[in-house]
Amino acid sequence: MVPGLITAALLLIFVVGCIWLWLPRHKPALDEAAQMPLDDDREEQA
Repeated sequence: MVPGLITAALLLIFVVGCIWLWLPRHKPALDEAAQMPLDDDREEQA
């Protein structure tokens, strides 16, 4: 019983987290974070 409740709670947390990430208001911050590794390479080459 308890393991099933823990699994359900973790699944719910995962689904809510995925939905939260896909909200349009988070796109600018996520796009900026996605470009961070590429920005480091550009600074080293310049």
